[in-house]
Amino acid sequence: MEIAAIIPAAGLGKRIGDVKKPYLELAGKPMLVHTLIVFQNCPLINKIIVVAAAGDENKCLQDIVIPYKFDKVYKVVVGGDTRQESVFNGLRSLPSDTHIVLIHDCARPFVKEEMIKNTVDAAILWGAATVAIPVKDTIKEADGDNFVVKTIDRQKLWSIQTPQAFKYDLILKAHLYALENNIKVTDDASLIEEFRSHRVKLVMGTEENMKITTPGDLDIARAMLNTERTT
Repeated sequence: MEIAAIIPAAGLGKRIGDVKKPYLELAGKPMLVHTLIVFQNCPLINKIIVVAAAGDENKCLQDIVIPYKFDKVYKVVVGGDTRQESVFNGLRSLPSDTHIVLIHDCARPFVKEEMIKNTVDAAILWGAATVAIPVKDTIKEADGDNFVVKTIDRQKLWSIQTPQAFKYDLILKAHLYALENNIKVTDDASLIEEFRSHRVKLVMGTEENMKITTPGDLDIARAMLNTERTT
C-alpha cells in the first residue's frame, strides 16, 4: 500500500515576527527537520512531499533535505497563497497509485509515530481521519458586543490537530469540489465535511502535539526539546 505524507511548509510565522517558521531553530535544528524526522523514520510512509514557499524550493533542498538525508522526500513543490492551495499543489504532485495521504503541519514537530499509524488505520477504515484532543476549558459563545450568549457543552467539542489522513482519491476530489465551489477552509478535514461523502473519524492526540504559532509556543517547544535531550 502506497502511503504518502504532505508537509505544508510555505507559511510565514506572522505572530512570531514575520519569520519563515520551517527554518526556525529548535534545539540546534530547523523546525522542519524535527517534523520530517518522524515521517522519515516511520516505516508506514513511502513518500514525503514538502510544500515550500515560492522561491524557497532550492533552500529547502540544500538546507534541509540533502544535509539531513531525507531520502523519502519525493518532491519539494511550490506552495500557494493559502494552506489549502499549498496542500492541493502537494496532492497533485503525487502519483495516481497513492492509496493514503497524510497531511501534517510543519509547525507540529512533536508528532509521534503512533499518531501516524492510528490515523492511517482510521483512514483505511473510514476514508478520513484526524488527530484531535477533547476540549478541557469551558467554552462560551459571545455576541458582537462580547456578551455571553450561551455556554457550549464541551463534552462534544474537540480541538483538531494533525496529522489528518485520507484515501487519496477522496481528498483529491474534495479539493476539486472546493475549488469549483469557492469553498475556503483552514484544514482538510473540513473539506470532507463540505464534500459530504464521508464522515471524519477522530483519533486521540496529545497536548504535546502542539502547533508552534506564538513566541510563547516557541519557548515551550525549546524547553520540551531540551528536556528530551537531558533525560
